[in-house]
Amino acid sequence: MDIAVLTFEGFNELDSFIASGILNRMKEHGWNVQITSPTETVTSMNGLKVVAQQPLEFANQADAVLFGSGMLTRDIATDQTILSRLSLNPSKQIIGAQCSGALLLSALGLLNDVLVCTDLTTKPWVQDLGIEVLDQPLYANGNVATSGGCLSSHYLAAWVICKLANKEQAKEAIHYVASVGEKQKAVERCMSVIGAYL
Repeated sequence: MDIAVLTFEGFNELDSFIASGILNRMKEHGWNVQITSPTETVTSMNGLKVVAQQPLEFANQADAVLFGSGMLTRDIATDQTILSRLSLNPSKQIIGAQCSGALLLSALGLLNDVLVCTDLTTKPWVQDLGIEVLDQPLYANGNVATSGGCLSSHYLAAWVICKLANKEQAKEAIHYVASVGEKQKAVERCMSVIGAYL
C-alpha cells in the first residue's frame, strides 16, 4: 500500500508526523508511507524544515492520501499551480483531511456532502463555503474522511488502517502509540469514534 501524507509549506507538524508515525506501524505489512510535498523541502509553522520523500504527484497513484493542515492552507486552496498537480479519485483511493485540510478537499471537489470536521480556527472559513462543521473528532462518508484538532491524527490514521487492512491491525497500531497505563482505554475510545464510519 502506498500512502501519501500531503505536507505543504507552513504545515502543522502534529498532523503530518503523528499520522505518518502511526501508519508506519504497517510497514511490516508492506505499507509505504511517504511525506509528499509540492516542493523538495517544506518548512513547518514552527520553522522545522523537512525534505519531501515524494513529489506531489505521488498522491495521484497512492492507495490513501491524507491532507495535513497548516498556516498557509487557505492560500494553497486557491493556488492552481499546486492543485492542478493533484488528480485524486475517491472511488479508488482512501482520502482524509485534518483541520484546514478540509479546505483543500473542498477546493478539489472531493467533499461528497456538506458535513465535515475541522479545527476551531478553520471552522468559520469552512462554514463560509456553505459546509456544516460537526462538533466531533472525525466524520467520514464512503472513502473520504475529515478530522478536527491536532490530536485527531490517530483517529484518521486508524480509520485508514481499518479501510485498507482491518480493525485488529488498527487496534495494534493505536495500542503501540498510546500512553502507558491508558492503552486499552485509548484503543477502545479510538475504535468507538471511527466505528460508525467503517
